Order: sequence, then C-alpha cells, then structure tokens
Amino acid sequence: MTGSIATIGYGLATLGPAIGIGMLVAKTQESLARQPEVRGPLFTNMILAIAFVEALGLLGLVAGLIF
Repeated sequence: MTGSIATIGYGLATLGPAIGIGMLVAKTQESLARQPEVRGPLFTNMILAIAFVEALGLLGLVAGLIF
C-alpha cells in the first residue's frame, strides 16, 4: 500500500513545478509583448529559471524514492 500512496503523493507534488513553469512562461511572453527588444536576456533568464524549477521537481522525485 505504501507504494501506491507514494505514487499519488509524487503526482500531487508535480503540480508545484508545473504551475511554476506555466507562470514563468506566461510572464515572459507578457514581457516580450510589451518590450520585444529584450528578447535575449528574458529568454536566457526564463530557461535558467525553468531549470531551477525542474531541479526542485526532480529533488522531490529522488526524496520520494529514497524514503
């Protein structure tokens, strides 16, 4: 029974990074619509932030597998 509960828990834990990435991309698109000339730095910052958010999601997966 613990395996299925852990799977459900991790499924719920993926909502955080999913919402975070969605908000990140939405705000970047909004910024690009307002100032298209800053595309380069905004895109770089967006990719870096997405990597950090994904790392948090992977840490949750690893913690779930370890414990």
